Amino acid sequence: MFEELQLDRHLRLGLDALALPEATEVQKLAVAAALQGCDLLVSAETGSGKTLAYLIPLAQKILAATSTRQPGTLAVILVPTRELARQVLKQCRQLLVMSPLKAQAITGGADFRYQKAQLRKDPEIVVATPGRLLEHCQKRSVDLSALQTLVLDEADRMLDMGFRDDVVKVAGFCPAGKQVLLLSATLSHRGVGAISETLLRSPHTIAVGQVRQPHSSIDHQLILADSQEHKDALLTALLQQGGFHRALVFSNKRNTAVRLANLLRYQDLRCASLHGEMSTEERKHVMHQFHDGKVHIVCASDLAARGIDVAGINLVVNYDIPYSGDNYLHRTGRTGRAGAKGLAVSLASAAEWNLMVSIERYLALRFERRTLSGLKAKYNGPKKLKSSGKAPGSKKKPGKSAVDKSKTRARNQKNLGKRREKTAHGPVLVNDGFAPLKKKKPGA
Repeated sequence: MFEELQLDRHLRLGLDALALPEATEVQKLAVAAALQGCDLLVSAETGSGKTLAYLIPLAQKILAATSTRQPGTLAVILVPTRELARQVLKQCRQLLVMSPLKAQAITGGADFRYQKAQLRKDPEIVVATPGRLLEHCQKRSVDLSALQTLVLDEADRMLDMGFRDDVVKVAGFCPAGKQVLLLSATLSHRGVGAISETLLRSPHTIAVGQVRQPHSSIDHQLILADSQEHKDALLTALLQQGGFHRALVFSNKRNTAVRLANLLRYQDLRCASLHGEMSTEERKHVMHQFHDGKVHIVCASDLAARGIDVAGINLVVNYDIPYSGDNYLHRTGRTGRAGAKGLAVSLASAAEWNLMVSIERYLALRFERRTLSGLKAKYNGPKKLKSSGKAPGSKKKPGKSAVDKSKTRARNQKNLGKRREKTAHGPVLVNDGFAPLKKKKPGA
């Protein structure tokens, strides 16, 4: 497909070096449309080649106008996390390896003055997180006045993380005639529609695959668990069985990710943790070890659900059931990429049954039930089920504890039958002369 496009020679050489088997569906649709100069609204599942779908047209646009190039950054790619920024930068540099174009990443957690020095070198392409790029815009250390293309990658995730205002403010530093490419895992996100109306002009919409469609190249399995201790034993046994090249273990909390990494290291498994409280250098170190094979397992919070694109991840374990079907898709999307086979195993306790059923209904997916030898759970699911498949809630019948005790307390009965008079400060007892005399207390 790329051979049919009139691409710059440097770009064509870069594509040849990548040795891509063939263009993916989203690349076939998005590249040609973006080269025509229209704004795009793109939805496709993770691992479908979205990154190249916007890198190729923005690079072609810059290379085609090198003779009249203005100073300043010509393309900005906004992403939600540092990990995704590094991944996009890596793929961008691979694509541009034969061209004179320069690309640079600007993310939070790194030295601001060093980034300022890198921006003075005038890179044509900047991959950035919204908050840090906005700082550079406000301090005039980056020039976006000649910007040609603004890309919002993983826009739904950026909005979920509260970056909407930062994205709009960064767009305010860009010229009015820029091309905007918005990419999202789903276009049904409420915020995506609102921000597209703000930043895009008559966009061309491209949706590849069905909304909420799980990856067809991934097997989805479920193992029931009785307790946290039982989950720990299941996770350890599952990973000790091997059969995977690299594995990701997801939890809902940062502390759980750290605890599981320590547990697996104690079992002599090569494991590390990845979460949002780590510094940029610590997170880079973990990712380098994972990529180089020095670490085979990474226990991560949802921070890593997007942005990790390491070849050979063929097992994803949900130690905790994710809070939504979209989070499940993003977690399991780390495996089964580019047509490779992957396995996603979820561990569910009784308290997570309804959450698991909600995900099945949302994704129109049926988990394959699985057990591990010697570790079968006593819990086999709820005894009664609603028509939705969820467990019915328990309704308590009123018993003795439900009786209103306020009516039997002595302190609430001592003034019964006495006339009260309403005042501005509320009702007060009235001494009408017929009340019995009060006995004096001894010693009064």
